[in-house]
Amino acid sequence: MKQVISTSNAPAAIGPYSQAVKAGNFVFLSGQLGINPQTGEFVPGSVTCQTVQVFNNIKAVLAEAGLTLDNVVKTTVFLADIADFAAMNEIYAQHFKEPYPARSAFAVKTLPKNALVEIEIIAAIN
Repeated sequence: MKQVISTSNAPAAIGPYSQAVKAGNFVFLSGQLGINPQTGEFVPGSVTCQTVQVFNNIKAVLAEAGLTLDNVVKTTVFLADIADFAAMNEIYAQHFKEPYPARSAFAVKTLPKNALVEIEIIAAIN
């Protein structure tokens, strides 16, 4: 059985998907972009600025599920340009502590709405 997780403190889904779904002891978050949920627009600036907003959005969805970044066991990072990896990673490292979640990172041709970064996560319910 699955339960949809949704909050107005993160951008609304822009298609036929949920912000997050709880299934068993896991919560699966859809990829989050650097969109300000109040304006519906990307935060201005670089991949650094977008990554900060991505984490704000992730934390908002996790909070709606009663979780924090400490519950995250896996992340997948998508970058529009792999040259932005170091800048993204600097912000990423500020949000996790050991034991770090498993991670994959990819450069992709284009992200939704021409985003610079998108991050999806899987969190475990303790």
